[in-house]
Amino acid sequence: MNRTIAVIITGTVVIAGASAGLWAQAHGQVIQSPTEAKWGPAPPMLPPGAEIAVVSGDPGKPSAYAVRLKFPANYAIQAHSHPTDENVVVTTGALTFGMGDKLVKDATNRTLSVGGYALMPASMNHFAYAGAGGATIVLYGQGPVEFKYVNPGDDPRNKKK
Repeated sequence: MNRTIAVIITGTVVIAGASAGLWAQAHGQVIQSPTEAKWGPAPPMLPPGAEIAVVSGDPGKPSAYAVRLKFPANYAIQAHSHPTDENVVVTTGALTFGMGDKLVKDATNRTLSVGGYALMPASMNHFAYAGAGGATIVLYGQGPVEFKYVNPGDDPRNKKK
């Protein structure tokens, strides 16, 4: 019996190792400094003014992704949620986060400066805003990225052009 378990464990390790090797071959290595980022307008699910640079993956697909987002001074994202967890690392400036169904600037919110990290769990209503200096973040997780605004009127995709 112990030999059977050892064979099963060995086989599992070999298969897992081979799978990891295939995954590494299918996903190219990324080594990128902030100055190498290729910036463009953020998708329409975000209010106008933000910029995005895709670091790895495709945030529109059901796979791992990482992007940089740059927010101008006093930029705000109204209360919303996501279907997947959202990981945020502040790389320049400061970004304030709050929980709830409406963006309210008060003492219960938490401002993170460079190096700060936030995890916004799937389906949790939250909001964010930058101060006078703006902010840049790295956002990563499992796609596809989607925003569900608490108030549909806050969704930039619903605004008339």
